[in-house]
Amino acid sequence: MNAAAVRTILLLLAVGALATGAALSWFGDPAIGRWIWFGGTVPVAISLLASIVRDLSRGQFGVDMIALLSMGGALALGQPLAAIVIAVMYAGGAVLEDFAVSRAERNLKGLVDRAPRVAHRRLGDTIADIGVEEVAVGDRLIVRAGEIAPIDGIALDSKVMLDESALTGEALPIVRQAGEAIRSGAINAGDAFEMQATALARDSTYAAIVKLAVSAQQARAPFIRMADRYAAALTPLTLVVAGASWLWSQDPLRALAVLVAATPCPLILAAPVAFVAGVARAARRGVLVKGGGPLEALAKVHTVLFDKTGTLTVGGARLTAIEAAPAQSADDILRLTASLEQASAHAVADAIVTAARARGLVLLPPRDVREQVGSGLEGAVDGRKVRAGSSSFVFGAAPTPPWAIRAQRRASWRSALSVFVAIDGAPAGALLLADEMRRETPRALDLLRSAGVRRIVMATGDRAETAETIAAALNIDAVLAERTPDEKVAAVVLERQQHMTMMVGDGVNDAPALAAAHVGVALGARGASASSEAADVVILVERLDRVAEAISIGQRTRRIARQSMVAGMGLSGVAMAAAAFGFLSPVAGAVAQELIDVAVILNALRALGSGAARTAQPLDGGVAARLHGEHERLGRSLDRLRSIADALDDAAGAAAQKLIREADTIVTDTVVAHERADESEIYPDLGQAESLSHGLAAMGRAHREILHLARLLSRLTREMSEPDAEADAYLIRDAQRLIEAIESLVRLHSAQEEDLYDLATA
Repeated sequence: MNAAAVRTILLLLAVGALATGAALSWFGDPAIGRWIWFGGTVPVAISLLASIVRDLSRGQFGVDMIALLSMGGALALGQPLAAIVIAVMYAGGAVLEDFAVSRAERNLKGLVDRAPRVAHRRLGDTIADIGVEEVAVGDRLIVRAGEIAPIDGIALDSKVMLDESALTGEALPIVRQAGEAIRSGAINAGDAFEMQATALARDSTYAAIVKLAVSAQQARAPFIRMADRYAAALTPLTLVVAGASWLWSQDPLRALAVLVAATPCPLILAAPVAFVAGVARAARRGVLVKGGGPLEALAKVHTVLFDKTGTLTVGGARLTAIEAAPAQSADDILRLTASLEQASAHAVADAIVTAARARGLVLLPPRDVREQVGSGLEGAVDGRKVRAGSSSFVFGAAPTPPWAIRAQRRASWRSALSVFVAIDGAPAGALLLADEMRRETPRALDLLRSAGVRRIVMATGDRAETAETIAAALNIDAVLAERTPDEKVAAVVLERQQHMTMMVGDGVNDAPALAAAHVGVALGARGASASSEAADVVILVERLDRVAEAISIGQRTRRIARQSMVAGMGLSGVAMAAAAFGFLSPVAGAVAQELIDVAVILNALRALGSGAARTAQPLDGGVAARLHGEHERLGRSLDRLRSIADALDDAAGAAAQKLIREADTIVTDTVVAHERADESEIYPDLGQAESLSHGLAAMGRAHREILHLARLLSRLTREMSEPDAEADAYLIRDAQRLIEAIESLVRLHSAQEEDLYDLATA
């Protein structure tokens, strides 16, 4: 039976003894009732004595000594009612504390369960399944599609497609050629391949990750109760006051009354109750805090380290742009490519299909599909021959067209993956896919600064160029790129030596760093993972801004706990003085102390609230979802505006006029209509919240600029349509600049509105 169960039994025993003794004293034999109170106190006192002896042997000294002296003194002086009341208060506080910290430590079951246990070893023409611990260096192993590489080794086949997100955080699959290294823990994202083992199971990459996480978790210091910090001063003071009152009055009951009144239940109860309330408050906000220790640590965070993939970003390939060749339709390119990609199990193919379906495009079944792993695939869709993949796969030996060079350049700026597309043998366009920043990431980092965080660091396994692309858009103090799991742990250890440090991550590779930090936070909304097992805090919703909210909840909880402790001990001091001067008997002192405890608990329960009243009703979640959907549809119109601006590079005469008129129609019918609807329908509701008023003023300023640019484009279009008017190079350039300015401004404005919508629904 564990210690927590024993303390629960002691509490039930004490409460039962108090109730039974009271019933007998009032309705039966008072003498038997007194013996029952005596019997209910003794087990609690013995347990408390054992705890004190154990703590003293470890060099620890707490306020529990006062509780033991008051219980023992009450029994010795024939005051069993006072003794049992103290026993109930003490046992109740111990159970509350157990509840607050019971989830502070978690095993790493998820991490261990994911570790490979079986390997497929090739011996000649036969394949045998063996345990990973039986694999020897030099063995040839088969890794089937979707399986995890069991051992470190080298690839024996060319174009091995691997998902290394669990090791490096890199969202996009990578291709390994024959002879290149393969690390255990990587998932086979392509066809089955053959590899040669270069390490034993215990020495492989994934085994090292497990060891790091376990050792870092075990190295953590246990949570020390806030009450013990005041024990050195409180215990001697109580004994001096009790002794002085005894000597002055020559009445030992005076000393007992002082001890009872000084029973440190406000100290024992205040912190656990406040922290339990804070944990409950956090849970209501979608934040699971594993006990009072992590919640207290949240309140003191100075430095935050973030993983990139799945934390600051959405954690997977997303279609970010469609670069269409001249005279090609972006929707046609996406529809045909997605129809073809339905035949592939590649993660990029899934992203393309998902994007097409999100746009409402009707996909057709592909025929005669042939796939070259690591290069691309081709097949027939609706009677048309479609080829999609790398530039070399699509263009072959032919020169790269100018629009494709531009697409490659834009892809490099965004650290994006390019999927080129040819239709019926002619290059048609390119799909750019990248791991996008979360919509709420900039605001989440601003909220962290507001909550008192002084240093923010990105630590990621991604390439420096990819990491810096994301960091450039954020207020980040340092970027640590291309870091392995053990290097992340080293970075966390270095930071925690200087300040209270938090690590925020998402993947399996983050588990060791999460365990090494003072407080680890995992984004675990996607399900159980090693990171959520190793972390002290798990964000259960896909909202990065909940990290800052967790810190704020921790700060408020800690502040309320301190207030409760100070107020409770102040009232206890008054009760001690009253007892010392004979105004309180031991039982009356116990009752007074119980009233103080109730006041302390009620104050500590304030941590259940938010601490601030809203000035307006939150925006309905359904309305916010509709607004997000409208922005996604608006984004497709903006994609077309960018394509028109690109096409104007080479267009002239009637062709240029047609493109400019199309752009004017899109801006007038879609962009302007959307912005006017926002001002008339949405902004009035948001404006009820005083906290959003300044943001809405800035949004209104952006609206006016968008409408101004739209009027200029309409005026230019009208002038171009007048008789004898010509679309000369200067007019085309002016139109192009207006179109590009509108497209960029509306994208930025939409992102800012998303932040306001999220804040209004928080």
